[in-house]
Amino acid sequence: MINNNNKGEYMNLSFNKGQMNTTDEIANPIENKNLSNIQALGTPNIPQMDQSIHVLTIIGHIEGHMVAPPQNKSTKYEHVIPQLMTVEQNPNVEGMLVILNTAGGDVEAGLALSELINTLSKPTVTLVLGGGHSIGVPLATAGDYSFIAPSATMTIHPIRMTGLVIGVPQTFQYFSKMQDRIIDFVVNNSNVDKDIFIELMNTTDELANDVGTILIGEDAVKHKLIDEVGGLDRAMAKLRELISYQKQHANQIN
Repeated sequence: MINNNNKGEYMNLSFNKGQMNTTDEIANPIENKNLSNIQALGTPNIPQMDQSIHVLTIIGHIEGHMVAPPQNKSTKYEHVIPQLMTVEQNPNVEGMLVILNTAGGDVEAGLALSELINTLSKPTVTLVLGGGHSIGVPLATAGDYSFIAPSATMTIHPIRMTGLVIGVPQTFQYFSKMQDRIIDFVVNNSNVDKDIFIELMNTTDELANDVGTILIGEDAVKHKLIDEVGGLDRAMAKLRELISYQKQHANQIN
């Protein structure tokens, strides 16, 4: 049997132990957060972002209805669509910067994202870094204004299909209609001439084992596919300019 005095001492010890654990739990999250940041990013401090501008990154393979192989770096369209919906509905977000470094991917998923970006009511600027290939071309032209880094590239080529292909005229018609969807979107949302874009798409002497054209930095601007050569500083400055213009226009209406 435990006497009352010993029981009280036992309770006091348990209470003190609980206090010590609580203190440790309050201190540890900060230390653990800094340690995690150092392990993941090499720095204890992560710069805070301006909440009025949302940055959307589209990198690697654009994953659509089919799951990409595990070794592929991919952007899942079901992850991007909710972000775009939030940008449209959140009153604190005034504009969006889309940073592209993509090898292309699912055509319908890429077009779906392009349409959503294009129909946002808030100013949007796109920036191609590294590459904006294949279905990345419509994405690059989907914003209100587009930039491309001097060293970035864009590959323009006809659509392809993997897997089972039925060799009948209807298959060719399906390919043709899907190709027209891409061409029309790019032409309508950039200043490139339709005939020139089709010519770039079907060039046979540019790629060793493929059909199409590679545009590097200034070349994309010369063909009026992209608005301007520039990096992050110019893209952010242009986005703030568009946000300011929209605010002034809204005040004039009111």
